[in-house]
Amino acid sequence: MSAGHLAVIDMQRVFADPASPWAAPRYADAAAGVRGLLPAFAGRVTFTRFLAPGRPAGAWRAYYDRWPFARLPPDAALWELTDGFADLADHVLDTTTFGKWTPELASRVGPGGRLVLAGVSTECCVLSTALAAADAGVEVLVVADACAGADDDSHLKALQIMELYRPLVRVTTLSDLLTEPEPQPEPEPQPEP
Repeated sequence: MSAGHLAVIDMQRVFADPASPWAAPRYADAAAGVRGLLPAFAGRVTFTRFLAPGRPAGAWRAYYDRWPFARLPPDAALWELTDGFADLADHVLDTTTFGKWTPELASRVGPGGRLVLAGVSTECCVLSTALAAADAGVEVLVVADACAGADDDSHLKALQIMELYRPLVRVTTLSDLLTEPEPQPEPEPQPEP
């Protein structure tokens, strides 16, 4: 069993559907990686969903002017978790931001905890979540073969950027994560005799 809390980022129809402007071409590969992670994190998984805000404000107005297809309510089909995950998601966190490091996710991870990230897209919501969690002092592991980007080049570049944040953020693989030894708690200092 792997230590920490798994956040499965935005495994939604809008990123899975090849006809979507936001499709992640390797979504199926990321989904297979996520399925491989889930048993090791039973009871410690948060699925996230990116949703359009009811009324975009600030720079988000220009963003949704560029992507008007996405200005749909939270119950629209494109925002649903894909079939392989909808039934497995005991805990779902909805946000209207790229970063998913919210007070709710922080409380699920716990202070000084470990956050394992998988999902889409690597160069957007995964990256945004990883950096915010690292800033909060959380150890972040990004499972490269359980993530997918808008294209292979963007995915690889995002992984390289996150790797620059070591030891706060570490890029790993499904196999390496599942076979690494459990982190041992640091021994408490003993009073001197």
